[in-house]
Amino acid sequence: MADDTLAAPAPAPAPASARSRGLEVARKNDRSARLFILGLAILMVVLVCVSLMLGRYPIEPVDAFKMLINKIIPLEQTWGAQAEVLFFNVRFPRILMALMVGACLAAAGAAFQGTFQNPLASPDILGASQGAALGAAIAILAGASAHVISATAFVFSMSTIVLVFLISSRAKGNRIMVTVLAGVMVSSLFSSGVSFTKLVADPTDQLPAITYWLMGSLTSVRLHDVAIAALPMALGCATLLLMRWRINVLTMGDDEAATMGVNARLIRVIVTLAATLITATSVAVTGMIGWVGLVIPHLCRMAIGCDYRKLMPASMLMGASFLLVVDNVSRLATTSEIPIGILTAFIGAPFFLYLIMRNKKL
Repeated sequence: MADDTLAAPAPAPAPASARSRGLEVARKNDRSARLFILGLAILMVVLVCVSLMLGRYPIEPVDAFKMLINKIIPLEQTWGAQAEVLFFNVRFPRILMALMVGACLAAAGAAFQGTFQNPLASPDILGASQGAALGAAIAILAGASAHVISATAFVFSMSTIVLVFLISSRAKGNRIMVTVLAGVMVSSLFSSGVSFTKLVADPTDQLPAITYWLMGSLTSVRLHDVAIAALPMALGCATLLLMRWRINVLTMGDDEAATMGVNARLIRVIVTLAATLITATSVAVTGMIGWVGLVIPHLCRMAIGCDYRKLMPASMLMGASFLLVVDNVSRLATTSEIPIGILTAFIGAPFFLYLIMRNKKL
């Protein structure tokens, strides 16, 4: 009798109707997310076509398509030589780079936010951007060419991450918190280094060059820059796309990841290196462009939720479209081009404040 008294009643199985409703809601959310991603892809294509036409020398999308095909299959030339030079030397590489950098920064921001379980994480959380800034500033002081400046910025950016990992491996405490704090400290140190280079730079030549680089711009991008940046960007983005379901596991914590057979530390290192690679490449080519990696992932979360299997591609597509729109404003708003980093800050900061006030769960 005592056993009967102490025995806990068995939980009643969930009704079949409740389970079916749950499956139906999941299917509906999945379908909505797929439609959202498809819509972003269509929007990006439309924006590319519109961007080709925008400018002081408009180029029709049909002519642009013919010029691309003409590189493979000779076609009857219905466009002028000036249009072809403008298309391949200026507008086409600039549009491609805007798409690539926007996608990379948004993907890196989403990856860092999930990996470090921090909604305020951004692509420069570990000091990659400040490391690149210091490398570029030193190269400009040395009178290096544009390609050497980009290469130096990339090397310094990746070296910064190695330094952060070395510091965090020797420190005690929570591994995630220690890594983030090490990134903040190293970033602050390198920021001081950038300030020192600006102090000793020639105010008539070197100082304006450093300042302009720090503000970010796509003005000097050419087709060979796109070709050089494409490989590391593709490698990093492909890695993040392949690891996106594992990032879902990381967001639940290391203990839960271990119970599911996932090596959280190894996955975190791989994701961090991939996100840093695309961040370093982006900053090395275009300079400092902020807010894209912070705002865009949150916008996508509001639309489709926190599932990284869908959040990662959505962030890439939205980031690409966002930076392309901002670059169009940058080159068309005034007679002299506005640095793109200024515009992303003007747009990103107030919009993020709006998101915080509108959505308490953010």
